[in-house]
Amino acid sequence: MKRTKTNKIKVAIIGSVGIPAKYGGFETLTEHLVDNLSNEYDLTVYCSGKKYPKNSRKKQYKNATLKYIPLQANGIQSIPYDTLSIIHALFYTDVLLILGVAGAWILPFVKLFTKKKIIISIDGIEWKRDKWNRIAKWYLFWAESMAVKYSHIDISDNEAIQDYTAMRYGTLSRIIEYGADHTLKVSPSESDLNEFPFLKNNYAVKVCRIEPENNVHEVLEAFMDLPDYQLVMVGNWNNSEYGIIFKEKAKAYKNILLLDPIYDQRKLDLIRGNATLYIHGHSAGGTNPSLVEAMYLGLPILAYNVSYNRKTTENKALYFNNQFELVELVNNTSSETLTEIGENMEKIAMRRYIWEKIAIKYQALIEEAFKIKVKNNIQPKTKNVDESKLIDMNIAHLKHHKSFYDKK
Repeated sequence: MKRTKTNKIKVAIIGSVGIPAKYGGFETLTEHLVDNLSNEYDLTVYCSGKKYPKNSRKKQYKNATLKYIPLQANGIQSIPYDTLSIIHALFYTDVLLILGVAGAWILPFVKLFTKKKIIISIDGIEWKRDKWNRIAKWYLFWAESMAVKYSHIDISDNEAIQDYTAMRYGTLSRIIEYGADHTLKVSPSESDLNEFPFLKNNYAVKVCRIEPENNVHEVLEAFMDLPDYQLVMVGNWNNSEYGIIFKEKAKAYKNILLLDPIYDQRKLDLIRGNATLYIHGHSAGGTNPSLVEAMYLGLPILAYNVSYNRKTTENKALYFNNQFELVELVNNTSSETLTEIGENMEKIAMRRYIWEKIAIKYQALIEEAFKIKVKNNIQPKTKNVDESKLIDMNIAHLKHHKSFYDKK
């Protein structure tokens, strides 16, 4: 039965920079959830007032209500940003859909003093990222545990993250990836070829934040040893000393072109979609939006050899552990193999990474959270059985079940 405006479930989406989407994965996710679910639910999206100037703010967008918090959504300010958003949402919402764990410290109080339902996406294993200092890593590690323990449902965007939360927390996280069908398959025009002459030739491309965990240095150093192969890399080079150092170093190599961030969707997909190779160096996180977008474009993928990337590509891409293996792959992979990989990537993306399918999964979780009383877990039932009884039953080997759920 279709809900009317008065009996719609009220859902607050918290943790993104905001919409209209301009920035990254959570923002793109939020926009597509609004596109697909705003007729079914009464949606409110919290946005960063620092990114949306007052003269450009909207009260309503695509049938969702927008609320602005006067803080940055990322970095250290993400903690009060998410916290204030959660507190504000408590006054009217039924379900809190929280993207990221920054504000998770407050969830025990939400759970204790309200009946609000909490769905949280833990966004990969954030505390492992190299960009955080020791204190930030400790907080994110602790906040992750609060997010999993005090939410009604937690979301992983990758099977590898689901395995991690199962082993560490004994809960059944729900897998929902990112969509990619917002990307555009663009054929270059004459003006495009004049602006980007490299489009006429074979080239590899990489799009990412310029951070050590994305192995930017490994990729650059590999192509420094591949002088006959063009590399085009798009990222925020001027935002860190790491980026500035490698940007300067790359100037000596004619085959390496470094571009600043590109937010125009057509231009970005023009550069990505006409590449011969996509290099994915991410070694942290879960399902990276940049990877599924490259897959949707049908690009052959050479990815850093970690479980997240293997799960996303279903072990059908090529993988490298260091710059030397990347050089080897670029030099020795045939065009026939690359074509086959590109076709496989597109098939996987069309099956798994479509926004309409992603939205349906979120809708199912919202409906479940609205009714749920006790969070599902996957702790073995034998954990609650007296060990002596297990021995008497001749299944004493089960007394060691704790080893699989080792929390060390």
